[in-house]
Amino acid sequence: MNGSPLHAWNLTPTQAIALQRRLACRVEREDRLDEVRRIAGVDIGFEQGGAITRAAVVVLAPGEGAAPDGAGPGAAVPGLQVVEEAVHREPTRMPYIPGLLSFREVPAALAAFDKLAVRPELVMVDGQGIAHPRRLGVASHLGLWLDLPTIGVAKSRLCGRHGEPGPERGDWAPLLDGDEVIGAVLRSRAGVKPIFVSPGHRISLATALHWVTACLGRTKLPEPTRLADRLASRRGE
Repeated sequence: MNGSPLHAWNLTPTQAIALQRRLACRVEREDRLDEVRRIAGVDIGFEQGGAITRAAVVVLAPGEGAAPDGAGPGAAVPGLQVVEEAVHREPTRMPYIPGLLSFREVPAALAAFDKLAVRPELVMVDGQGIAHPRRLGVASHLGLWLDLPTIGVAKSRLCGRHGEPGPERGDWAPLLDGDEVIGAVLRSRAGVKPIFVSPGHRISLATALHWVTACLGRTKLPEPTRLADRLASRRGE
């Protein structure tokens, strides 16, 4: 599923930062999506005190009418069903370095994608997209490797500033770095701290917000990343 290799992974932090700056120029921030029939959620966990990286991918199929023409961000995706899951474990390649998490996490995620029998049309990643100091978070980096539309869905802010979104589910405020809009601070559940949504690759912020909001269930996280988070945190399988 990964296609031609994008680059080598055995890089120093200085080399990785330089590569991020080069790759960020290749990230597409406008919509280039096929009809979305399957949505993948991706999350990364760690085992053995961080020595083993555990990547989980969960693929869901939306019910009919998931993305009707002209549907707004509040449209619902009825009947999301899990159609496939994949887990991959491997030795952790890089220590935890803020801003360089994709070099620690993406290799294992790519190996998990290689285990899938189906190819999703959209990927939601637990992490940042372009809401990153060098505009290449985990979702953007993974999207470039897979050549798929990706969305970053993060639980916390990495960079940028924002106002407080409204109190109701679906309210959001722009996430800004200078004058640049790099994402959205989305109230995914009334009365709960917001999540941080940013385009990863091949998708606009408006469409990213649409799909994240459409995939919300009863919890704070959209179903694809919620289920991937649950699978990534399992032990002893």
